[in-house]
Amino acid sequence: MEFFDADAQFEKLGLSLPPAPTPLGVYKPCLVDEKYLYLSGHGPVRDDKSLIIGRIGQDIDQEVGKLAARQVGLTMLSTIKSNLGSLNRVKRVIKVLGMVNCTPDFEKHPFIINGCSELFAQVWGEENGIGTRSAVGFGSLPDNIPVEIEALFELHDE
Repeated sequence: MEFFDADAQFEKLGLSLPPAPTPLGVYKPCLVDEKYLYLSGHGPVRDDKSLIIGRIGQDIDQEVGKLAARQVGLTMLSTIKSNLGSLNRVKRVIKVLGMVNCTPDFEKHPFIINGCSELFAQVWGEENGIGTRSAVGFGSLPDNIPVEIEALFELHDE
């Protein structure tokens, strides 16, 4: 199988990684179990460490919500890089769970989470960057963030 350079792909995108978040509760942001990497729920951290906040359908629209989900993806990439040293340690995305803070009448949850899923597909390629996914609506999320995402990845053998 041909080596796919996720770090180089990320560089080509010209995006920046925000600082990896530190836990504000009793949990680990990531956990490696043999060949799997589990990432705890991440929020949309900006480069200045502030959070994007607001409820979709009330405070922000779906386009801003999708950008917030992409920012969550960048925050997750930052956690991977800071804990594993390289995005190339990830072999493939297995599962993404996207939680959307939205009004009860909002129905475009998958559209929002595409912000993260599209980023992962750009970084790891369509074959390995797209995994299974759930996108669900919530009445609230911590600190009124619009999106929280957790994920499971398979790692390359060391």
